Amino acid sequence: MADTPTLKKQNPGQLNSVQLNIITIVDLHKAVRTGTLKDALYMMDNSVGGTGQGTASLQTICKPGQVLNWIIYPMDMEKRPDGTWPPMPKINNIVFLDDQEGDYDDFAEAKVCTEMKIYGGPDMMRSPYCPVYYYWAGAVLSTLKPGVYNYRFVLELEQEGKKERVYLNTVEKPSIKVVAL
Repeated sequence: MADTPTLKKQNPGQLNSVQLNIITIVDLHKAVRTGTLKDALYMMDNSVGGTGQGTASLQTICKPGQVLNWIIYPMDMEKRPDGTWPPMPKINNIVFLDDQEGDYDDFAEAKVCTEMKIYGGPDMMRSPYCPVYYYWAGAVLSTLKPGVYNYRFVLELEQEGKKERVYLNTVEKPSIKVVAL
């Protein structure tokens, strides 16, 4: 051991073993009523050094290879006296954006995360008497260069007493800030 100047970690991916949770609370009634997510989203995470906690412009600090779990809840999450649950929001997609020219509406050409599929079938077991909280999980590509990557949600919102859904994109652009290992 004394001859070895530095020890190299065998599995550097272990540095990224902590998964980050990005929680979004949606004022579902306001979003459906106004037809926009502006002033209806509140985000927070468990990253160290992230900014924008409690806003729709959250910046999450993460590392290449790290798993991110985006979890979404309605603001009204209380079980009703009749035993049913309020309408639930669902993340249909997370779209990373190309912001090289300041144009935040272009899709990023390079992949940022590998989507991790949901195990089980929350939609198959959906019942008005059982809450289903949706999430979207992805692993930041291990080859991704350090930098800020803006994204937007594509959300599916249930409406009270209606079968049709409302589909909305976020107005503000939350982001992940990938830092070097």
